[in-house]
Amino acid sequence: MCLDGYCEHNAEELGADAADAAAAAGKAPGVGRRGLLMAAAGAAAITLAPVSFASAAGGSSGSASGGATPPSGTQVTKTVTGHLDTGAADFVYLPVEIPQGVQKISVAYAYDKPGVPAGTPGNSCDIGVFDQRGTKLDGQGFRGWSGGFRTSFEISNSEATPGYLPGPVSAGTWNIVLGPYQVAPQGMNYRVTVTLTYGEPGPRFVPDYPPQRAKGRGRAWYRGDCHLHTVYSDGKRLPSEVAAGARAAGLDFMVSTDHNTTSSHGVWGQYAGQDLLIITGEEITTRNGHWLALGLPAGDWIDWRYRSRDDAFDRFARKVHRAGGLVVPAHPYCPYVACQWKFGYDSADAVEVWNGPWTYDDESAVDTWDAKLGEAVRSGGPWLPAMGNSDAHSEPQVIGLPHNVVLAEDLATDSLMDGIRAGRNWIAESSAVELTFTVTGGGRQAGIGERLTLPADAPVDVRLDVAGVPNGTVRFITDEGQMHQESLPASGSGTVVWRTTTSLAAYVRAEVRHPMADGTPGKGNTMGPALVWGPMAALTNPVFLVPAKG
Repeated sequence: MCLDGYCEHNAEELGADAADAAAAAGKAPGVGRRGLLMAAAGAAAITLAPVSFASAAGGSSGSASGGATPPSGTQVTKTVTGHLDTGAADFVYLPVEIPQGVQKISVAYAYDKPGVPAGTPGNSCDIGVFDQRGTKLDGQGFRGWSGGFRTSFEISNSEATPGYLPGPVSAGTWNIVLGPYQVAPQGMNYRVTVTLTYGEPGPRFVPDYPPQRAKGRGRAWYRGDCHLHTVYSDGKRLPSEVAAGARAAGLDFMVSTDHNTTSSHGVWGQYAGQDLLIITGEEITTRNGHWLALGLPAGDWIDWRYRSRDDAFDRFARKVHRAGGLVVPAHPYCPYVACQWKFGYDSADAVEVWNGPWTYDDESAVDTWDAKLGEAVRSGGPWLPAMGNSDAHSEPQVIGLPHNVVLAEDLATDSLMDGIRAGRNWIAESSAVELTFTVTGGGRQAGIGERLTLPADAPVDVRLDVAGVPNGTVRFITDEGQMHQESLPASGSGTVVWRTTTSLAAYVRAEVRHPMADGTPGKGNTMGPALVWGPMAALTNPVFLVPAKG
């Protein structure tokens, strides 16, 4: 929409010199002499020639340089078009010179989606924005990100489109950032339209952050889903609906992890309560895997503009750790573009081995995690706890399928983070599943995430009490593999006990599986019988068995 004649649409707004240079190079206007460079993040980036609103805003240099500011309510629109070749960049920055007196910035974008052969990626492009404070990696300029979930956004002092941060539209160079994470062989033609609305800023947005503590039961087991999305990234549920879903699932806590933005942090306060602790976090979606930053201080943002080769992940992991939060690689075997985990696990506090309904991706994640338990035993170094989350975005995805049951000192953010960090948690498909897992020997007992030290030949009794898995299969797994298997009755409740020693088992963990969906055994290998278990119903972290020295 254009008012009072302040409307200009064409790519020539990039400037004649840039357009001429681009034409000579056989490229679309906008790349030109400000073309390919390496961003501070280390990822390949393109910076386009700046879009200036000065001439349209009033006189030769615009209100940013002292010219007359257009009347309140005036809107000025400019459009940039261009073309990106396959493999050109991870990010494309479009600088926009914002004059003084702007009350709101509105941005819309579109790109073509030409047909591609089967198995060939088509065009997909994200969008976000940084303000006049700049685009430096981990800088202060971040103002929002909506990925590919929205085609437009607005920011003003009072409000912003979900995914974006309300605040002043200050004069200076803003940068709209495109993220073309898939580009067809034909390339990508894009179009970005920017509209500035002049006027006095509205009232300042006041965030309503959730409290860091709720009414707990002291030292107890607390249930929580630590990977949830809302309309503030690519989910379709409102925050109110996510909170209601967490309560309906019988959870004590939940973590908000919208992709690459903290914009939802400022609305969660009204949905928290003494019965539900809401913890702030973020899912960081890089080009080499996704990870969860759990327990971030409200409003803290973690950058995602890097690959594993850029040697930046550890820097941001340290930032999360300094803030008291956890670093958790998410769905490490997810088959989608840019989802598989490539950063290693040295800086991780836990790993998400179960994401949503049970699939082969989760089987692979559990196998990798179990192998890393063996590595920790061999090296004597720290071990990596497992966790599971729903990653629910919208219906019919189920909040709390699965979730974590954490032993914590209280229903408080720091206590829960401590419990997960120590591996004092197990994973349940729903609140209907209950279990207790212990090892006992020599008059002593250890639970999930703990150690039991005994003479090498002293008997150790491993015990699992479980309920809520009709006709399920209990598996006890050690560093040698599965060492005991036993079926549960139709009631779904039972007790399974198995004896070992610290010389035979370096650790033991428990799985509870459903029967096969069609009642038939799964495919085994040539050396043993067919598998008789199906999807996971519950999974524990290990108890470590340590031979006493001397």
